[in-house]
Amino acid sequence: MPAFVGLGGVQLRPLGVLACPGPLKPRMSTNLMSWWKQFKPKACSVKLKAEDKRSALAEVVTNLVSAGLLEASLEEITLRVLTSREELASTGIGMGVAIPHVKIDGISEAICCLSVHPEGLDWAAVDGGPVQVLFTVLRPSEATDQHDPEDHLAMMRWVAGLARDSDFRSFACQAKTRTDLVNLLKEMSPS
Repeated sequence: MPAFVGLGGVQLRPLGVLACPGPLKPRMSTNLMSWWKQFKPKACSVKLKAEDKRSALAEVVTNLVSAGLLEASLEEITLRVLTSREELASTGIGMGVAIPHVKIDGISEAICCLSVHPEGLDWAAVDGGPVQVLFTVLRPSEATDQHDPEDHLAMMRWVAGLARDSDFRSFACQAKTRTDLVNLLKEMSPS
């Protein structure tokens, strides 16, 4: 087999044909540009009214139920799981952003919302600052036809990238309507 020269002059040799242990399982294809569609305007909020972290999580979960994205029978357990997650370690990643994300039994696809608290809340964020922008992501406990855990991780990387983007944070805090928030997600999606 011929050798190839890689970076730094290192000689590389092709591995040849790799054996596959059986038929490949088809993967759901996730289009990077469609992740924003997971965030429905009717579940988002431009002005959370909560005065603390637990109340904010309760308000977000109520918004998801009111929007018809989360069954009412899952409201209490979802709030309990989100609260327990925050007790383990804060999802406040700094820069005014928190990304509460948990697995929920009884859902078949990811449920997401973007919320803004104009004044900011104490979230025990890593930088000690208040949280104004809140990405909430609920996902099924296991893979389903509508949910691929690998695609979910890629979506979470996209969300984390938005969280680090100062323009995104600024525009999210200036949004006037829930639709403005989702349009911002769409605009900030890869093209």
